[in-house]
Amino acid sequence: MNALVVMGVTACGKSTIAEAIAERAGGVHIEGDQFHSAASIEKMRSGIALDDEDRVEWLRQLGELLVSAVAAGQKPVLSCSALSRRYREQLRRAIPELGFVFLDLDQAEVQRRSALRKGHFMSLKLISSQFATLQRPVDEPRVLTVDATLPVAEISRRAVDWWNAQR
Repeated sequence: MNALVVMGVTACGKSTIAEAIAERAGGVHIEGDQFHSAASIEKMRSGIALDDEDRVEWLRQLGELLVSAVAAGQKPVLSCSALSRRYREQLRRAIPELGFVFLDLDQAEVQRRSALRKGHFMSLKLISSQFATLQRPVDEPRVLTVDATLPVAEISRRAVDWWNAQR
């Protein structure tokens, strides 16, 4: 595996964990949220869930960023919700040997964490839609599932050890 996606529902810690993995592995973090269109951000801010059409261009762009980073000799770590298998497959088409770190977290903890976040565009109204969209990456290749309540250092250590063992 030459690239990773840190995935899961809102407020599970994707960005924090992806940054920690990139730092530990000598990689580069790509923040998926930075590439949402203005229209998508406004939808989410307004409490309207994104649909597949909203995500197509975003996922295509993220795939291209992964390909470019790998071609440049970098080890990219993308933070991206990748909630459905279809979205993960789209990213795998860009990077066939792509690995996924699934940050598993229950809805009550997501509610608690989301209430503490300041300045994020994701509306609290969308938490239930995130869980409705989530297709857990069971029986998919190259997936590490980690309890997202573990300390950041422990999650990043496990992820980097797993990533290194896959090469």
